[in-house]
Amino acid sequence: MSTESFPTHTPAPAHDARQAPAGPRTGVWLIGARGSVATTAVAGCAATVAGLHPPTGLVTETRPFAGAGLAPLSSLVFGGHDTADCPLPKRAEALAEGGVLPHGLPTAVRAELEAADRAIRPGGPQSGDPRSTGELVDAFAADLTAFREEHGLARVVVINVASTEPAPADGTLPASSLYAAAALRAGCPYANFTPSTGIHHPALAEQARASGLPYAGRDGKTGQTLLRSVLGPMFRDRALAVRAWSGSNLLGGGDGAALADPAAAAAKNAGKERVLADTLPTVPEGEVHIDDVPALGDWKTAWDHIAFDGFLGTRMVLQTIWQGCDSALAAPLVLDLARLLARAHEAGVSGPLGELAFYFKDPDALQSPDGGSPATPAGLAEQYQLLLGFARRLGAAA
Repeated sequence: MSTESFPTHTPAPAHDARQAPAGPRTGVWLIGARGSVATTAVAGCAATVAGLHPPTGLVTETRPFAGAGLAPLSSLVFGGHDTADCPLPKRAEALAEGGVLPHGLPTAVRAELEAADRAIRPGGPQSGDPRSTGELVDAFAADLTAFREEHGLARVVVINVASTEPAPADGTLPASSLYAAAALRAGCPYANFTPSTGIHHPALAEQARASGLPYAGRDGKTGQTLLRSVLGPMFRDRALAVRAWSGSNLLGGGDGAALADPAAAAAKNAGKERVLADTLPTVPEGEVHIDDVPALGDWKTAWDHIAFDGFLGTRMVLQTIWQGCDSALAAPLVLDLARLLARAHEAGVSGPLGELAFYFKDPDALQSPDGGSPATPAGLAEQYQLLLGFARRLGAAA
């Protein structure tokens, strides 16, 4: 196992992101393409390529990934589906006003935002849409194929960054699974950055297995759960008994509004609680509460209260407060996933990628050569080592 550790400073880029791409271009198709995360990803990629900002938060721009053969940021072409109609430049201006994007950035990268906005197609199903499930999947897949052909792309990676939806109550395909089915039909690698069902719907299992495509997910790990995946192993490895672990999230924006639905919040909380169940010897008491606070906009505060026992039963408490901007935390991870999945597809890697557990609350299981599924580690440090090994594997396939 590699002994490489997390960088302790902003590392040098793996390559010069401002260079014009020497090879074919890669499409990044975002479900929820006019949302905060997607807008931040498009604007952030353009700003990094132009040299306006360093690639802070982009794991794939650090030294260990220099030899992985990843597509340059300058080769990425953006498009997507959305049911919203606010143009990306206007959405970026609103994010700048809220402090999510740097002042002046929407103007500096307006051309890139406009280009991506022209490639966004209407999503669905919308109220009153007469199309059947099959017709919707056909239409979404046709959009993906047209995007690839119009821009002369080598491949298109589909990433779901739309608002969280409740888990399906019956066997019907929810919207996230319609998009996943379209990605499979169009031959596109897929990642689900949300807690929504996506490609993990039972009706898509056989199609996913037979597709020969790489896919990963679900639910991006950006804040509270990121911290839990570090603290959980700490308590476990130090043999400290965690008695209770409770948490609270205050957030606004579209995600806060979506998670005001108890069913959507339950889907979100499942991933947060799973990290503790997979890390600690016993599951502690306590749960996570999510509150929609519209005034917070795209910012959120996450609080955790951890009660634990030390030597001789001494009772102690650790409290943490995480204050951050979800869009700024998520956007670089979305770009990482697009590049890793595109390279995996190019290298002929297929199936669920447990090696990308570093990015997800609910990662896919690891696949062994004999067809087994060894447990995927829940601790962030162990997941980072898996990711580094995957980068070396991709580099060896060059």
